[in-house]
Amino acid sequence: MTGANSFQVSGYGPERAGWTRLLARDSLARRLDWPILLAALALSLVGSVLVFSATRNRTEINQGDQYYFLLRHLLNTGIGFALMIGTVWLGHRTLRTAVPILYGASVFLILLVLTPLGSTVNGAHSWIVLGGGFSLQPSEFVKVTIILGMAMLLAARVDAGDKPYPDHRTVLQALGLAAVPMLIVLLMPDLGSVMVMVIIVLGVLLASGASNRWVFGLLAAGATGAIAVWQLHILDDYQIARFAAFANPSLDPAGVGYNTNQARIAIGSGGLTGSGLFNGSQTTGQFVPEQQTDFVFTVAGEELGFVGGGLIIVLLGILLWRACRIARETTELYGTIVAAGIVAWFAFQSFENIGMTLGIMPVTGLPLPFVSYGGSSMFSVWVAVGLLQSIRVQRPMSA
Repeated sequence: MTGANSFQVSGYGPERAGWTRLLARDSLARRLDWPILLAALALSLVGSVLVFSATRNRTEINQGDQYYFLLRHLLNTGIGFALMIGTVWLGHRTLRTAVPILYGASVFLILLVLTPLGSTVNGAHSWIVLGGGFSLQPSEFVKVTIILGMAMLLAARVDAGDKPYPDHRTVLQALGLAAVPMLIVLLMPDLGSVMVMVIIVLGVLLASGASNRWVFGLLAAGATGAIAVWQLHILDDYQIARFAAFANPSLDPAGVGYNTNQARIAIGSGGLTGSGLFNGSQTTGQFVPEQQTDFVFTVAGEELGFVGGGLIIVLLGILLWRACRIARETTELYGTIVAAGIVAWFAFQSFENIGMTLGIMPVTGLPLPFVSYGGSSMFSVWVAVGLLQSIRVQRPMSA
């Protein structure tokens, strides 16, 4: 037996056969969104340079090897790129059928964090130490599974032609799916990741065509919940102190406000073109804590100046612009929702990370996508890029 039917007999299924026919008549390389791919690679490579600058002299964390963090950042990028290729090969539609497994696995991992296997880093009990200097932050992967899970539920009857838009029952089910991991992450407590997940949920709902009453209702519920969390003293002391320092930058400049103040000094001293790579006094003097992760943008601001920091923002803008285009041009609601969820995730997390270094957003410990050091973050954002590429590659030729 030859042709598409042979794939069905051998266990590949109709979708894999369709994928093979697609590759036969059109080059995969031509269908990829190269601006997204090149922007993501450029951000990762720029990040490797910034991470190296921030850690090369920090013997207390680099184990005496100035290339320790550089090599690991490049390794993380390579693994992330491989995950992107694997995601494109599997396809977002195949992953749609695996959502229950992926969702269950991600919930299981974040529950493990709350056991003795979990580890606390910078006040957040959100890590699993794997040994050999490696650790895992499961909340990063939850962002992907929330997007896929909500998209699967919200688009099921619409893509099948049964409904023009998700009904209230379907929206409620999707919100319940997202609420379970979000509540677990809040218990860690990892408030920054929860904030990103809330934005993802809002972005997904807006893209799904659900009634705007759900969006306004969630905004009202979020405001009420934030007040309740504050009044009931659910937040840890360090989280309250961070918000207090954001509201009053002059509060405790040598304590809770130290990070933000040093970040402002670093970025402000860079001027237009910066002090030169590896020549930043704040970076060389190790005045900015967590500079290879949360505050990596300060290295760009100080050593590469407005031009270097602006380049990072432009690259992020290109990635978001192309992702928005993919969301708009796909003909299936499932693909639109997935792409829109990724846009909401990347946009908010980038704005929050850069904003906290400039003092216009509270410090939350969120990494800058592709740029900050960290394996879990790098892997999850590259999987998201793979989803975007799959949506573009598998769209109909007429789209």
